[in-house]
Amino acid sequence: MNRSAIRVLIVVASIFLVGLVFTQVTWVKKAYQIEEQRFSYNVTNALINVVEIIQENANDSTPIYDPIEQVSPNMYMVRIHDTLYPYFLESILKSEFHKLEINEPFQYSIYDCFSDSIVYQQQVECNKQETKNAPDFVWNHDDGHHFSVFFPNRANTIANQLDFWLYSSIFIIIVVFFFSYMIYVILKQRKLSEIKNDFINNMTHEFKTPISTIGLSSEVLLQDNIHEKPEKIKNYARIIHQENKRLQNQVEHILQVATIEKEQIDLAKKDILIHQTIEKAAETFRLNVEAKSGKIELDLSAKNDIVQGDEVHLFNIFSNLIDNAIKYSKESPLIKIHTEDIKNGIRICITDNGIGIASDQQKFIFEKFYRVPKGNIHDVKGFGIGLNYVKVMVEQHGGTIRLKSKLNQGSEFCIELPTH
Repeated sequence: MNRSAIRVLIVVASIFLVGLVFTQVTWVKKAYQIEEQRFSYNVTNALINVVEIIQENANDSTPIYDPIEQVSPNMYMVRIHDTLYPYFLESILKSEFHKLEINEPFQYSIYDCFSDSIVYQQQVECNKQETKNAPDFVWNHDDGHHFSVFFPNRANTIANQLDFWLYSSIFIIIVVFFFSYMIYVILKQRKLSEIKNDFINNMTHEFKTPISTIGLSSEVLLQDNIHEKPEKIKNYARIIHQENKRLQNQVEHILQVATIEKEQIDLAKKDILIHQTIEKAAETFRLNVEAKSGKIELDLSAKNDIVQGDEVHLFNIFSNLIDNAIKYSKESPLIKIHTEDIKNGIRICITDNGIGIASDQQKFIFEKFYRVPKGNIHDVKGFGIGLNYVKVMVEQHGGTIRLKSKLNQGSEFCIELPTH
């Protein structure tokens, strides 16, 4: 499946998924509102019945217009004309709520009609026969009175009553999670496929040249009269030896990656003078740099350069970074290597004047087999495993590596290692 088809599939699926989530949220909200309205309707009817019972008990036929006022989603004020007896009020509240299946805790409060202050308050558990701290108090007044009923757990109760919507919402969340994970896997597999194809193309180009060179040199050495030209034999034998060594190095690089992948890294650690290792690596590439009219500048200022590590891998770390600096310098390469002391360690920075790395590519640069995309152009040799090897080895030595680069302005790799 090509990139555009994957993109269209993801967009279409995302639109349907967003529509599903929006529909679910709308229905859950509507269901909550309906449940809240049903509860308010039942509570209002129950409280109207309470007012009628109180008036009937007091032989009061005076009409009360709109005696119930809902002041908040879970609080109701009730106006009456008659005397309030807390024990009696509580019993009829429980009775009327039970008739309409309102079975949750509530709190009722009786107010002084002059000061509007609470003179009595009680918490009631509807599923119990007795109330908490049953009162002996009887409050009486000859004028108008009012009381309130408050449901402290109303929001939780409504939520508990929406079981179907809760389970369906959980199901949709799971679907969204797996959809997102599926998209991640698809994109990851697509990226791995591109990296694999790029790696195969790079490997083909890396092996094709030395194999062709060895084949041509072998054909020359098989000529009948070649024994008459010893210098030519020696020259072609040297070419075969060099190309064979080049193939061995490439195979060794791939085996190194396989070893890292299996986490079979066995470092032969000892005290290493890191400055000597840097100088050795720089000297290895000095002729190549000078052949391109470039130079390597060393500024080894750190006073403590003793690092406990594997000399071979440390040498390979600096060799890979210097080699990359040379490869990606279009003009005369200028490579600067600077060291400085840091707290409990040493910082080594390798700076070049190469082509740099775009900001959107920098986060991938240390991934295995990754190379900055250049289409089918293979003007720079390599498998894309060098920087991954460098990062893994630096971390195996207890250090860190960071990249600072701007496109067409060069790159700087800084390694921090603990000193011994």
